[in-house]
Amino acid sequence: MWEYIQQWYRRKFSDPNAVTLFLLLVVTVLVIVLFGSLIVPLLIAISLAYLLDWPVMRLMQLGLSRLTATIITFSLFLAVMLIGLLTLVPVIWQQSTTLIQEMPDMVTNLQIWLHKLPEMFPGIVDDHQINEFTQEMKRRAVGLGENLLTVSLTSIVNVMAMLVYLIIVPLLIFFMLKDRDILIAHFSRLLPSNRQLISQVGQEMNLQIMNYIRGKAIEVVVVAVVTFVTFSLFGLRYSALLSIMVGLSVLIPYIGAAVATIPVVLVALFQFGPTAAFVWVTVAYLIIQALDGNLLVPLLFSEAISLNPVYIIAAVLIFGGIWGFWGVFFAIPLASLVKAVLTAWDSNTGDNMVEETPQ
Repeated sequence: MWEYIQQWYRRKFSDPNAVTLFLLLVVTVLVIVLFGSLIVPLLIAISLAYLLDWPVMRLMQLGLSRLTATIITFSLFLAVMLIGLLTLVPVIWQQSTTLIQEMPDMVTNLQIWLHKLPEMFPGIVDDHQINEFTQEMKRRAVGLGENLLTVSLTSIVNVMAMLVYLIIVPLLIFFMLKDRDILIAHFSRLLPSNRQLISQVGQEMNLQIMNYIRGKAIEVVVVAVVTFVTFSLFGLRYSALLSIMVGLSVLIPYIGAAVATIPVVLVALFQFGPTAAFVWVTVAYLIIQALDGNLLVPLLFSEAISLNPVYIIAAVLIFGGIWGFWGVFFAIPLASLVKAVLTAWDSNTGDNMVEETPQ
């Protein structure tokens, strides 16, 4: 057994390039785990810089300097974000407060509807089960209200921190876009000379992350807009709030869609009851989800590495448990990174074995 471990170690770590790649991965994971909460603004800025680098490059191809292209792209980005915040935040806030205020009435209506189930399905559902379910719902509603109050108080306390982020993150984005080549050169100097595998994995993942972030941004906007238009046509209440929720749910592969379905179905049920309108709203929502998964995602992520859904869900659970939201958001690129590292490592060690065979 020990001899087998020694052979595996010599085969995998005999090349300095493999050792360098391994050490870089270990250091990166330790930094994120230990200082993740401190570098959140940096992670946000890097993500948005990846998103905005594409239009900067397109403007540079038209003959503009990098500084001019950065100023134009960054100014348009700030304008869009400001308009979006001024337009959406008041609507979302109003619909959220209205929903919280109407939750007791919704629970009451749900109780009335649930108590009709024993008559509709005798022998399958009884009053005792309905009473237990409604009591549990009341406890959950009280807990939700307490959590919302806690979040509100915490948010008030952290207002200054948010204001600092609103200043630091845009500055980071601007200088990352303007001085991208300089920053990459500085980072390259920190790496050792034996970095063949790092360069191989880095080039592959740079393109993948750029495509992933750009694709996710487009997917969020398209899904949110289509959902809002659909819900508005049906006259569903809280259309803006629900459409934003559905749009953001695409950031979490598979699990997000399942979670977002619950509030959509419940709000439609409270508003329309078990009627044809409720059925049509639910069917329209399911069609949107099907088109997103089977049409939009393949179009946007055609260049991404093909990963089995089992690996993606496992990546969401593992990286989400380690790094929270950012682990969930980057679950697919991180899973692709693991695959790219293993592929590069195996191919490199395989080459070494071929070279050592004649000796």
